[in-house]
Amino acid sequence: MIYGSIYHEKTYAFLPPRVQQALAFARTHDLAALPKGRNDIDGEDVYVNIAHYTTGERNEKIWEAHRAYIDIHVLAEGTESIDVSLIERMQTHPYEEEGDYVPADGAVTQTTIMRPGDFLICYPEDVHRSGVKVDEAAPLKKGIFKVKVE
Repeated sequence: MIYGSIYHEKTYAFLPPRVQQALAFARTHDLAALPKGRNDIDGEDVYVNIAHYTTGERNEKIWEAHRAYIDIHVLAEGTESIDVSLIERMQTHPYEEEGDYVPADGAVTQTTIMRPGDFLICYPEDVHRSGVKVDEAAPLKKGIFKVKVE
């Protein structure tokens, strides 16, 4: 897990090229104005899913991890809390290859409050639960970048 701001470009210059490509796209595009759903950046290697939803109670949200893609959550509008825990601390369920989805259950290790311009990189070993309300349920717009694991 790496948490930061899309505007601190030099700080994150050490990240792999595909991750930097996703963060550069987030800096140079208005994510809130992009159409909902998948928006291609570099074919299957890098793309962004634009999501609009309302945050909710922690117990209403699901834990997930991925194997083929790194998730980079970038908030465009609103606030949300994202819980993260290391995969070895979670009870995982069978991998669903078609959706690159590993369902999981367990306890929170870290919680990050996301605001516009913030990013959270979740690697395959970072189980995450997004969409948790900060103070009260509220609408948000965000990009969830999918970066193929190299």
